[in-house]
Amino acid sequence: MKTTIEIPEPLYKKVKIEAIERGTSLKTVVLEALEDHFQLSPKKNRAFQSFQNRRILTSDFQKLAETNALSGGTDSTQIISEERDAR
Repeated sequence: MKTTIEIPEPLYKKVKIEAIERGTSLKTVVLEALEDHFQLSPKKNRAFQSFQNRRILTSDFQKLAETNALSGGTDSTQIISEERDAR
């Protein structure tokens, strides 16, 4: 069944970030949350692996990273992963 719902923007942003970090869709995250809440299916083993650990760097970027040419700040994927872990 298809439906439309309004999601408050702060909640939407959190769910969207969760979906991106998991490498899945917003729809999947919402459906899994509803299934868990209503106990419609046994909890799946959803091993979480952060985007920082799943990302694939281009060879040019990897070379720059290895030579520390990109040092001078915190990796944004690390910041997002740490923020998510803190939740």
